[in-house]
Amino acid sequence: MKYHPLLLCVLSMILAACSPIGPDYVRPSVETGNDWKSTKDAQPIVWNAANPKDAVPKQDWWTIFGDKELDELEAKCLANNPTLQASVARLDQAKAQYGVQFAAFMPTIQAGAIGDDQRISANRPLTQYGKPNYSTIQNNFQPYVSASYEFDWIGQIRRSVESAKATVEQAQAEKENTQLILTGQLAQAYFRLRQTDEELEALKSSIGAQERVLALITKRHDLGASSELDMVQQAALTESTKAQIEQLRAQRNDLEDLVATLAGIPASGFHLAAGNLPVKLPTIPMSLPSTLLERRPDIAASERAMAAANAQIGVAKSAYFPMLTLSPTYLGYQSNSIPSLFAVPSMIWSFGMQATQTLFDGGRISSTVDYASAGYRLSVANYKQTVLNGIQDAQDALGNIQQLGLARVNQDKSVANLNRAFELSNIRYEAGLDNALTMALVQQNQLSGIRVQAQIKGSQFTSTVGLIKALGGLWESPTGVAETSAKN
Repeated sequence: MKYHPLLLCVLSMILAACSPIGPDYVRPSVETGNDWKSTKDAQPIVWNAANPKDAVPKQDWWTIFGDKELDELEAKCLANNPTLQASVARLDQAKAQYGVQFAAFMPTIQAGAIGDDQRISANRPLTQYGKPNYSTIQNNFQPYVSASYEFDWIGQIRRSVESAKATVEQAQAEKENTQLILTGQLAQAYFRLRQTDEELEALKSSIGAQERVLALITKRHDLGASSELDMVQQAALTESTKAQIEQLRAQRNDLEDLVATLAGIPASGFHLAAGNLPVKLPTIPMSLPSTLLERRPDIAASERAMAAANAQIGVAKSAYFPMLTLSPTYLGYQSNSIPSLFAVPSMIWSFGMQATQTLFDGGRISSTVDYASAGYRLSVANYKQTVLNGIQDAQDALGNIQQLGLARVNQDKSVANLNRAFELSNIRYEAGLDNALTMALVQQNQLSGIRVQAQIKGSQFTSTVGLIKALGGLWESPTGVAETSAKN
């Protein structure tokens, strides 16, 4: 029975319209909670509407701190960091693989030509008994065009394309997550470096005061008004402060090298002049925990991995069904001489369909389906764990910011009292009412209090960066973010 080519084309379109094999993807639900825990006596949370999605372009969140040096370093990170460049390359690979899978929707067309001379053996077995064989040389000239097309009648190609598309989206989200992590690490390292600078500034200022006190005690000792014990105690305190300065300088060097590496700059040739933490500490608007599902790129990447794994189940199940391939071939012309090559009698062609079905494979197909199904369950578990980790990150960062805010208020009051205590102790010592040991203890407490104040201030900035990372970045304009005072 002969079939018209148009009928075959219509049949293929009907078959292609069938629902693809395998389960359709549905994102599993995950419990996220309805609110965030708030620390007692902390400032109320600033809530924001849950509008942005992960696909929405994100703002350069670091600009909310108003630090030009940080802005420049972040720009270098985006341009030069090799880890980020590697994530871009992986995204390009995923896009290319999607192109490979999508090409399966199209027929494969090939063209070529054959030209040869063939000598037939005179000693070949006889084909007609009683007649001798002869040796002869045959010429063959044959241009041809061939095509093949696989019917996607069970949706194997559609599932492969679906999986590849989800993989592209996963790679895009992973690139965004890598960028968020790297820029966040750079900002935190930068703020820790600035915190170290402020501690160094406090220590250097204390050295001047301690050396003036040491000169006073030494003078009193020379006049017989003070003991040698007073003098050596003050000298020990001064040298201890100098040792702390060297220790902080070593710590600063490590942070400076880390900033350089994250910015894609060789650490050996990078130097950042001393500076201070920003004056303003931004307040990050919080939204409901469920909004993390729309915002965090690592959650988006995990969710897309689920979609890709789900589609692979259909790809694996398609092996249970026969593969149908249409192979029309226009072989062009074949002749033993060029002058008669394009004559009508030299025309040749073929048209056919091939069906291939595995009858026995020792359980290979069923094992492949089991493997794909287990891979999907694995991706679901990873997705749920990523969501839980995201909620924990945001809750931890929020709790840290609230606790540090309370600690900062208390420490500012403490430093004010310690500064006043040092002034009074210095007056009392000069008046002979206190000994050097008492004044040395006051100096130690003052210096320790100032360092703790700088450490809390630095932690406020690094925790704010941590909250931004936990929320998946910022979508709002930096000018719309609230600010709170972070003055000394």
